[in-house]
Amino acid sequence: MSSLTLDAADEIVDAALKRAQSLGKAVSVAVVDAGGFVISVRRSDGARPLTPDIARAKAYTAAVMQRPGKMLKKWQESQPVFFAQLSQLPGAALPIMATEGSVTIKKDGEIIGGLGIAGGTADEDQQVADDVLESLGYELEFAAWGVTGKPAGISEQAGISEQAGATEQTRTTEAGA
Repeated sequence: MSSLTLDAADEIVDAALKRAQSLGKAVSVAVVDAGGFVISVRRSDGARPLTPDIARAKAYTAAVMQRPGKMLKKWQESQPVFFAQLSQLPGAALPIMATEGSVTIKKDGEIIGGLGIAGGTADEDQQVADDVLESLGYELEFAAWGVTGKPAGISEQAGISEQAGATEQTRTTEAGA
């Protein structure tokens, strides 16, 4: 079982702050371990005051939910009451934030932590997180909820869409016959 060390967390934070700076963004960056416990949080000069707390909540979400925040968005939209209650559980240290900039840290197939970026737009926060984790050799692919095995790739998703379209076309043809 791997764990996320302080040195590794600091490497992620340093790289994220540099990447955000290259985009002209003042952000806060948080890294937590697999249990959602803070390893490192840093706020760059000029980052808004609430960004460290937002980054921590994003990192916490990615770690304890074991999926990047953007993967959780549709689930949250379909069950808002459930997600609101998650943050109220006695063991919940922080709110659950299903949003961009909340990325699960995964190495060798094992979830070892979460990364939260806050201060840019949603897309900028996500871009910084993805760029940094990819450049440092972390995995960015995750299987859909309730699915075992390899993550769904674009070609597999396209195949499912094509199959669904063919099924719908068959139904339409049969109904019209």
